[in-house]
Amino acid sequence: MKKNSYSKHFAGKDVVAHLKEARQKGARATGEMHGLEPPGHLNAGSDAAKEMAILWAVVTIVLLPLNLGPSITFLTLTLAAIGLTIWKVGRSALLGWSRLERLHRLIEEERWEIEHHRAQEKKELIEMYRAKGFEGELLHQVVEVLMADDNRLLQVMLEEELGLSLETYEHPLKQASGSAIGAISSALICGLGFFFGGMAGVAIAGGIVFAVTSLISAVAEKNERMKAIVWNLAVGTLATASLYFIVRMATP
Repeated sequence: MKKNSYSKHFAGKDVVAHLKEARQKGARATGEMHGLEPPGHLNAGSDAAKEMAILWAVVTIVLLPLNLGPSITFLTLTLAAIGLTIWKVGRSALLGWSRLERLHRLIEEERWEIEHHRAQEKKELIEMYRAKGFEGELLHQVVEVLMADDNRLLQVMLEEELGLSLETYEHPLKQASGSAIGAISSALICGLGFFFGGMAGVAIAGGIVFAVTSLISAVAEKNERMKAIVWNLAVGTLATASLYFIVRMATP
């Protein structure tokens, strides 16, 4: 019976292979559109701000040949900005909830394994802490202490076996708030740019949004700041400039 239980738990793999597979499983669970670092709300806000800037530039370029007048153009831009804000906030919240559901599912799966496969969990602990350099009596003591407390064991297995960092999981509403702040701030900046400078003002305002958000993300990620700013500005410029020239060529 124990042999069958062991085979079912490890699926025919040794402990090391099982731990490697568990780590991959945990990595998939932590994956999200905003990435692992920096925090989700910061990346959500940064992405929302950039997309809002692109929206203002794209709508302005498309409406330019129609000669609708500043008031109609601004109203259209505002309505488009409201729609994008609602979408980004809702999307971030849904992604956050989905990620939490995956986390809760992994927690329950690991809790079940602790309750029904304690011998196998102990083997995994021994292998993990041996890899950390623990040996002999010290290894035995550490494993026994962890096995004596199911809650502590659960946390250790989630973090050590699956590679999860529970502190990085944010509440979905926090991520949604990040998106809201990013989208609204960008819309206000681009709106001021349109009010004072028309399409040129939107282009300048969009450049500011891209530069500032790229800088914030680079600082949080500890990446090279100037490179992040330049590349983000380059991609944004390429996207809007391409559309601008396409519209110009298609307009009689």
